Amino acid sequence: MTPKSQDRRTFIRTMAGGAMALGSSLAGLAGRSDGVPRPVQKDGMSFRPLGRTKILVSEISLGSSPLPAPELLREIIDRGVNYIDTSHNYDNGNAERQIGRLLKEVGRDKVHVATKFHVTARDTAESIVASVHGSLRRLATDRVDVLCVHGADSAGVLVDERVLAATERLKKEGAYIFRGLSCHENHREVVRQAVDCGLYDMVQLGYNVFDIQEPGRPVETYPDYLGASGIRDLLEHAHSRDVGVIAMKTLKVGGLRQDLDKYRAGAASVFQAMLKWVLDDGRVASAVTEILNRRQMEEDLGAAGAKLSAAERTALAELVRDRGTGYCHGCAECRRACPWGVATTAILRAYTYLESYGKGGRARAAYADLGPKERASACRDCGACERACPYGLAVRARVREAGRLLG
Repeated sequence: MTPKSQDRRTFIRTMAGGAMALGSSLAGLAGRSDGVPRPVQKDGMSFRPLGRTKILVSEISLGSSPLPAPELLREIIDRGVNYIDTSHNYDNGNAERQIGRLLKEVGRDKVHVATKFHVTARDTAESIVASVHGSLRRLATDRVDVLCVHGADSAGVLVDERVLAATERLKKEGAYIFRGLSCHENHREVVRQAVDCGLYDMVQLGYNVFDIQEPGRPVETYPDYLGASGIRDLLEHAHSRDVGVIAMKTLKVGGLRQDLDKYRAGAASVFQAMLKWVLDDGRVASAVTEILNRRQMEEDLGAAGAKLSAAERTALAELVRDRGTGYCHGCAECRRACPWGVATTAILRAYTYLESYGKGGRARAAYADLGPKERASACRDCGACERACPYGLAVRARVREAGRLLG
């Protein structure tokens, strides 16, 4: 949401200018002294190295919650997508099973696979190892390229003794090559710890065009919106230590794509422009997206190797101006401020799965994973969450609605 003193035209002009400045600086530096490599072009796809792993990953990578039909999945791989992100709990393990069948068909070396494990209070090193062994069985492979902590929401989980013991054992078994994590919330703390501890080769974090949105507090107007949100510093920190970055939540809507043609500029769809915006940052190796039909395949793969135009930047800034007031950036300031321990950020994410992604089952499962004292019913309506939110979200109303629909 914009500062009250800033009118619509100024907001759009400033945001577009700030985004353009970022893109220009990265484009000028790519492949030069800062070490940001130029993409490699091959057979219509662009590839970038995933940090120190040196894996060349396609600029567009595939999410698997859900996966497309098998014939379309094969075509996506044939078009150059070579990285699939999955997890033990996607579609009750069926996503991994489908990927396992794909690997048998196309060959294990044609696709890089990342899977994940959860860490809950009741988990042990043994249960984590068992979870990964289950993933390997479903994937019909003896190792994955990247093994990730799923949804790390605190710095502590990354160096948790259970996690370290399990991953060390799995490494000795040859169950994975590189270690990573996904982060949905509290990214400033989690990503910085992942980089600083030196144990993680890549991070996967939510990053999309809505991250140009300035916090709504009465502060001076910044031309550097990515700097204001803290994302730019995290990307630079990861890049400085050669930790690979994969962007998720790139379209903010998963596979459920609304009609946004009013924000279209030129031939590219709005969703293609959003992917181009993410990939405009050379420190991002790949953008994860869910592709469920042929139209989505064409628009998403069309973003690889393509440049974002000035007109598209301006149109995207207008989209953010109009649609950004309800978007949770996952900073977790509301959760830290809650005196009752309500898991506000996790609740808002579950609500987004239902509201924006159309994933009712996943939304209910995510909400059910919360403890009784973390759920919406524990809210005492004190308003501390909303006072802490930098973006002015109506946190309490959204938490209550999530509890009503998901509880």
